[in-house]
Amino acid sequence: MQPALLDFPPLRWLGALFIAAGLFVLLESFARFALEGRGTPAPVLPTSRLVVHGFYRYVRNPMYAAVVSVILGQALLLGNVWLLGYAALVWTAFHLFVLLYEEPKLRRSYGGEYEAYCARVRRWWPGGRSR
Repeated sequence: MQPALLDFPPLRWLGALFIAAGLFVLLESFARFALEGRGTPAPVLPTSRLVVHGFYRYVRNPMYAAVVSVILGQALLLGNVWLLGYAALVWTAFHLFVLLYEEPKLRRSYGGEYEAYCARVRRWWPGGRSR
C-alpha cells in the first residue's frame, strides 16, 4: 500500500466508507431492478417496468454512481492517485453511455412516464429538480 493521499491517513477511512456505501447502493439498486422492474440492468434483459423507488428516488443512475464511489474509495484507501484518474474516465464513459444510449432508449420505452421521472429526479446528484 502506498502512503495516504495528501499524506493524510484519515482519507483511508473515507475511502473505506465510499467503498461500503457504494457496494450497498449497488446491491440494493440491482435487487430493485429484479424485484420492482422485473428485469436486469443488462440491455439484453431489460426491465418491464420503470424503476423509480429506492435510490432511484434520489438520482436516476445510482448504480453508475455507486461504481464510481467504489473506485474513488479504492483510490483513497490504497493511496493511489492513478485510480482517481480511472474513476474520472469511468464516470465520463458512464455519462456518455447514459446520454447517447440509455436515456434515448428509456424515452422510447417509457415515454411520458420517463419524462415525468426526469423532471423530478436529477441524473447524477440528489436534490432539487433536474431541470
